[in-house]
Amino acid sequence: MKLFGTDGIRGHVGSFLTAPLALEVGISAGKILKERVALDLANRANVIAIGQDSRTSGDMLSSAISAGLTAAGWDVWHIGLCPTPAIAYLTANSSEIFGGVMISASHNPPEDNGIKFFGANGVKLCGETQQAIEKLLESRLHADLVNSSTDWGKYHEKSHLIADYQESLQSSIATDLSGLKVVLDLAWGSATRVSLEVFRNLGAEVICLHQEADGDRINVNCGSTHLEPLRAAVKEHEADIGFAFDGDADRVLAVDSNGRVVDGDYILYLWGQELMENNQLPDSAIVTTVMANLGFERAWQKLGGNLVRTDVGDQYVHAEMVRSGAMLGGEQSGHVLCRHYAVSGDGLLAALHLAALAKQKAPLSELMDQSFHPYPQLLKNVRVEDRELRRNWQTCDVLVQAIALAEQDLGDRGRILVRASGTEPLMRVMVEAETLDLAQHWTDSLTGLIEKQFVKI
Repeated sequence: MKLFGTDGIRGHVGSFLTAPLALEVGISAGKILKERVALDLANRANVIAIGQDSRTSGDMLSSAISAGLTAAGWDVWHIGLCPTPAIAYLTANSSEIFGGVMISASHNPPEDNGIKFFGANGVKLCGETQQAIEKLLESRLHADLVNSSTDWGKYHEKSHLIADYQESLQSSIATDLSGLKVVLDLAWGSATRVSLEVFRNLGAEVICLHQEADGDRINVNCGSTHLEPLRAAVKEHEADIGFAFDGDADRVLAVDSNGRVVDGDYILYLWGQELMENNQLPDSAIVTTVMANLGFERAWQKLGGNLVRTDVGDQYVHAEMVRSGAMLGGEQSGHVLCRHYAVSGDGLLAALHLAALAKQKAPLSELMDQSFHPYPQLLKNVRVEDRELRRNWQTCDVLVQAIALAEQDLGDRGRILVRASGTEPLMRVMVEAETLDLAQHWTDSLTGLIEKQFVKI
């Protein structure tokens, strides 16, 4: 039974993710966490904090997993609507909270949802623990746990704790943002909680888009995956900067006053420069993924910096940061983690620090002019419904040989990355090359081959 992907359990509600499954996941996770952390419980309360984004299925899944956790003997504190990094923050910084759960499918459409677990340090559960949960689920022994137990947990509403997270955001920068006009696209999701207040409390003039929690419209033609509304609003209001969040606000993309997109590569480059100048970047290292643009890598190396790449997924970035002692890392998609201020990727935190740079140093448009020129990079998705075909695509000799031929042709003029999405039923093809024509040629060639080999007609 393979439930966990690159970012927790995620899928279509009803056909894959159901209330009974969430209940069983809660029981199994509760059992495994009790076994693995028994010694630590002497120093922490027996509490799991649960948050959710605005999806209409969130209440159902939150209730089901809460029932499972309380059946396994954990007390549940329900935080309610909040960003994913709020759960990570509360778990890491409260002596009363042992672990966390976030009900969210991040940037996915409204009909999807997901379950993310956090350990006592505010970090997502390691692969070994996830596998243990899956194994217990598959064995069906979790049912015996409930039938034989009399040590039930309790359920409490604790929505007021979001104020602690909000205060941590505001105190992370010392810059007054007054005079800065900012547009925020809140994507009808988690960012509708606290983000407007944080920017206004720090003095910014704020214009909001999609600012109400609406589970039927979360991420639909808005947010970090659809930037056109933000770009149009920045130009219309003559704003200095715009930020677009995803459904659970753990990622952010920005737009400068000229409408240029500022993705995670640029955020890491600009924030990295600031930290390097202040001697806060050990070994001048930034940890990112194989998706990071070659233009970013070569520009950062020209500054004397060190760029370390990992597999796609913020858990891999975080693991490498911990292993190497790096303090800044993230993904091109907008997950950015700075360990000076947080234990997880945080879109609101990254947005605040980028806004502070724009206020302190120069307008974001000028900072962009002084940064780097990216290589043309194309990313195309092919929908492949068969999960086993996606996961085992490397066994297709025809595709593997085609990729090798493309890599031989590109040489040091570009890169190719083919992978199965860990969160959606997609095969992703990324081609980066010195020229757009070259990138387009190999993108079309490889996606066409995938469609022929994997897509059932």
